[in-house]
Amino acid sequence: MALLPIYTAPDPLLKTISKPVEDVDDKIRTLVEDMFETMYAAPGIGLAAIQVGVPKRLLVIDVVGKGRDDEEPQPLALINPEIVWVSDHDATYEEGCLSVPDHYADVVRPAEVEVTYLDVEGERQTLRAEGLLSTCIQHEMDHLDGILFLDHLSALKRNMILRKLLKQKKLAS
Repeated sequence: MALLPIYTAPDPLLKTISKPVEDVDDKIRTLVEDMFETMYAAPGIGLAAIQVGVPKRLLVIDVVGKGRDDEEPQPLALINPEIVWVSDHDATYEEGCLSVPDHYADVVRPAEVEVTYLDVEGERQTLRAEGLLSTCIQHEMDHLDGILFLDHLSALKRNMILRKLLKQKKLAS
């Protein structure tokens, strides 16, 4: 397994629309393992392949045990995920992102979703999610379409955060 570099905004790669995974093979399974290692090390609860420079429709999530030592991790890899149902009611969560370090904002999304996807064996699965898991799935799926959580904010707030990120990048280089 290997730690992968995480691209940060405003890198134009993050605006790329990811392509479907053609075949769930050992190369994809290795990518999934590397993405989990990278996500846990960051630390984060979700990571889309495009965030590590791979424009494939693939994401990894683990919202269980976040900050708690008494819960076992429950890693979940979703390959070619599609949301097939959303609830009528919304939920607001304070979101952050490994590609937008140290910035957080409230984002409103559907409270529940049902998603179909392929697992690491290439088997079709269906998952109904609510709460943090629902928010995390939607957040990571946005990445697959070139959307950051910042895109859900007002233009003023989004531009303010992007300017700060650009300034941080210039100071770091």
